[in-house]
Amino acid sequence: MKNLFNANLLKLTLLTVMAMFTVYQSNAQQSKPSSSGYAPANGTKVYYEVYGEGRPIILLHGAFMTIGTNWGELIPELSKTRKVIAIELQGHGHTPFSDRKLSHNTLASDVEKVMDYLKIDSADVVGYSFGGTITYQFAIQSPKRLAKLVIISSTYKSDGWMPQISGAFKTMKPELFANSPMKTAYDAVAPDKTKWTKFLEQMIAYAGEPFNLGGSNISKIAAPVLIIAGDNDGLDKIELIKTYQLLGGAVAADLGAMPKSQLAIIPAQGHVSLMMQTKTILDYLNDFLK
Repeated sequence: MKNLFNANLLKLTLLTVMAMFTVYQSNAQQSKPSSSGYAPANGTKVYYEVYGEGRPIILLHGAFMTIGTNWGELIPELSKTRKVIAIELQGHGHTPFSDRKLSHNTLASDVEKVMDYLKIDSADVVGYSFGGTITYQFAIQSPKRLAKLVIISSTYKSDGWMPQISGAFKTMKPELFANSPMKTAYDAVAPDKTKWTKFLEQMIAYAGEPFNLGGSNISKIAAPVLIIAGDNDGLDKIELIKTYQLLGGAVAADLGAMPKSQLAIIPAQGHVSLMMQTKTILDYLNDFLK
């Protein structure tokens, strides 16, 4: 009975999430990329879109999302002053499904391959949720390619989520996404729509695997890091503070230097609603990345 209740609650939550992002995307100002295409990456190919001109900033989306559903409102604003490179990770959006095993290392390496293809030496990197974890991994394994790092509602280890979130990953099933806005978004751009179920199975298995990129690795990140989180976004805030401490934060700055990294907790926001606070996120990004 408890498992059935949890499954129904998860389904209701997913439907709410997807409906909210559908509204978010429909309200977004539609921008056309100046260029787009595929970059060869570790035996597959990765789709990217480029907007605007200026210092490069790379955007990595959340799980089951596309460039449009995640970044639809932010891209038009960021591209006014920056060269925005938005990437769709393995199996997402335009990027084809691959039987290649999903791993943090490989996905982060894919990002570097896109940079190589576009001849970008270094960039600021912004990652949301699933994309935030890949951003952490990118900072660990490709530090010379990174200028500044922004993590939105994400963690470097599975224990960084509250137990309810970790439990939800374990009960997630492909049928929960049937007839969903996420399926509609996938069908609109996926190169092979028949891979939808395989893509879901691959991502769900990946989400259910415990992971830890290593606190010692996080503490070695030399680039400045901005962490943005909602006060009720499912992240364990005790673990989040520990992460910030690993990055040199949570000190008495009046008695010493202000840390180069920053932590922003946005009140009255969950995991999904946080990403929809376009002005708030944009203000933090512009201030931190200037």
